[in-house]
Amino acid sequence: MTITLVLGGARSGKSRHAESVAAKTGKEVVYIATAQAGDEEMRARILLHRRRRPDAWITVETPLALADAIQKWSSPTRVVLVDCLTVWLSNLLFSDGRVYPEIGTLDLPLRLHAERAALLEVLSHPQGDLIMVANEVGLSIVPMGAISRAFVDQAGWLNQEIAARCDHAVLTVAGLPLVLKGAAC
Repeated sequence: MTITLVLGGARSGKSRHAESVAAKTGKEVVYIATAQAGDEEMRARILLHRRRRPDAWITVETPLALADAIQKWSSPTRVVLVDCLTVWLSNLLFSDGRVYPEIGTLDLPLRLHAERAALLEVLSHPQGDLIMVANEVGLSIVPMGAISRAFVDQAGWLNQEIAARCDHAVLTVAGLPLVLKGAAC
């Protein structure tokens, strides 16, 4: 069983690349979508992704309980594609409905810590091939505001932990996959 991490910035081609890798496996594809349509712009993004997916792919919408969904849908005959970890992290960050004027690591929602730990545990014994998409958000200026900096920190730490556990890691830039770890996929 292999774990692949596909990183990139916004509109870098990371989702397209991950979808291509999943399709090439020849296995049944389960697409775990983490986005929630909170506004018209996000609805349009979700629709764009849906239209690109083959009808035969199983889509599971899972904004929060990602580890449970991966555990449920993983098998040796399937590839599970998670798009995306960064949106999932954002969902968890605001899952308790609070607005954080100033935030530190200890102030993060308890569910974020629990779900993150559960995800890392699932990755330690994969039941099938897994492809995860994540944004690389730390390549720019340091954002203003404590909540934005906390999000960038959490995303960076999560990406590091996932990359350490994966077999393959790819960074997409301008639609081009750059292999960071393992063989080209």
